Amino acid sequence: MMGPRQEAQPALFYEFSLEDHVPQDHLLRSIDRFVDLSGIRAYLADFYSHTGRPSVDPELLIRMLLVGYCFGIRSERRLCEEVHLNLAYRWFCRLDLSDRVPDHSTFSKNRHGRFRDSELLRHLFEMTVARCIEEGLVSGQRMAVDASLIEADANKQNSTPKEEWDARQIDPAYAPRAVREYLDSLDEAAFGAASEVQPKFTSHSDPASQWTAARKGPAFFAYSDNYLIDTDHGVIVDVEATRSIRQAEVGATRTMLDRVRDKFHLYPERLIADTAYGTGPMLGWLVDREIAPHIPVFDKSRRSDGTWTRADFEWDAGNDQYICPEGHELKQFRRNYSDPKRGPTSTGRAKYRALKLTCQACPSKAKCCPNADARSITREEHENARQVARDISKTKQYEISMKLRKKVEMLFAHLKRILGLGRLRLRGPCGANDEFLLAATAQNLRKLAKIFPAPQKPRTA
Repeated sequence: MMGPRQEAQPALFYEFSLEDHVPQDHLLRSIDRFVDLSGIRAYLADFYSHTGRPSVDPELLIRMLLVGYCFGIRSERRLCEEVHLNLAYRWFCRLDLSDRVPDHSTFSKNRHGRFRDSELLRHLFEMTVARCIEEGLVSGQRMAVDASLIEADANKQNSTPKEEWDARQIDPAYAPRAVREYLDSLDEAAFGAASEVQPKFTSHSDPASQWTAARKGPAFFAYSDNYLIDTDHGVIVDVEATRSIRQAEVGATRTMLDRVRDKFHLYPERLIADTAYGTGPMLGWLVDREIAPHIPVFDKSRRSDGTWTRADFEWDAGNDQYICPEGHELKQFRRNYSDPKRGPTSTGRAKYRALKLTCQACPSKAKCCPNADARSITREEHENARQVARDISKTKQYEISMKLRKKVEMLFAHLKRILGLGRLRLRGPCGANDEFLLAATAQNLRKLAKIFPAPQKPRTA
C-alpha cells in the first residue's frame, strides 16, 4: 500500500558527521591525501598585516580554488554556491555545516594582491610536482613540450587595428589592470619582445592577448598555454603562459627546461616536440646541453620542381665542403683570405658554391641547377645540430617518441573538455598565468588520485 506522506520533522538535536556522508570512492578523498597546505600560512606571513581585522584563512581559499579547477567550476561566484551546498566540497575545504563560505569577492582581493606578489600559485604547482617526484611518477629522462591556444576574454568589436594603436599615449595611472600588465610585459621575451611583428588587431580590454588564426578558421584573441611534461606518466613538470606565436612558445621551452633543472634537478636525456620547435637555434641550444632533440627538423630547403635538394648533397666536415651526387665539390672559399673580415659572414649562414665551368659541363645540370649558371647551397649556423636531429629521426627510439608526444596533446584535450578551460576568465598575462598554473595543479592532483586512489574502508552493517 502507499506509505505515509514524507514531511520534514524538526528535531531539537542533530548528530551529523561530514566524514560519514562523503563516499569512500569520491575523487576528493584521493586528492586530499596529496594536498598538504600546512606551510601556506608561513609562506604568506610577510604579506599580511599584523594589525586589523583577521582575514579569511588562505588555506581555505586555495582548497576552494582546487575544487573549482578539479571539477570545472570556472565562476568563483558559482564555486561559493557549490561549496555551500555540496557536502564533499565542504569536507575537502574543512568547513562544518555551520561554517560560513567566503564571499566570491575575497578571491579577487587576494589574487590581485598577496597571491601574485608572493607567487603562491607557482609555489602550489611546484609542491604538486615535488609530490609526483616523491611518488616515483617522474624520472626526468624523457620530456615532451607543446603549446595550446586558449581563447582570451576579448573580442574583435572592442579592438583597434595596429596602425591606430600607440601604447605610448596610455597613462598607466588611469589604465585598467590588464593594460598595465601589457605595458609591463613589453620587454618580456614571452610577450612584447618575442617578435617585432605587431598583430593585426589589439584588444582594448586585454592588449597582451594575440590576434591569431592558427586554427585555420575565424581569427580570435588568445594566449598560449605551454606544457612541459614527463612522458612516464604524463605529469606536468612546468607550465608557462606566452603570446600565441612560435617564437614565444619556443622561448618558453628554454625557460621551462632551465627552471625544472634549477628547481628539481631534472636533466632530460631527450626532448620530444613537433616541427614548430625544430628550428636551428632551438636544436643547437638542445644539443649544446646534451639533450637529444626528438623533433622533426623545420626545413624549407626542399624543392617542388623535382631538382636536387640540399639533402641530396653529402657534407664533408673534414674539408668544409659539400659533395654533389656527381662527385663535384662545393666550397665556401677557394683561397685563403688574409683579412678576417672577408671570411664567413656574421649572419649565421655560409654559402657553398660549385665552379661555373664544372656545372656547365655536368650532364646532370638539368636536375641540379637548370636556371642558374652554378649550384650553390646555403648552410645554416646550427646545421650540425639539425643533422643530429635528422639522424635521430631514423631510429626506433624516435618512432616511440612520436607516440609519446600524444600524451601532452591528451592533457590539453583534458584541460579543455573536462576542466572546461577553453576560454580564459581572467585578463592580462598575470591572469592567464594564474589560470594555467591552477589548471596544471588540478591535472597533476587528479593524476595522483587516479594512480594512487584512497583505500576503501569496509562498510559497517
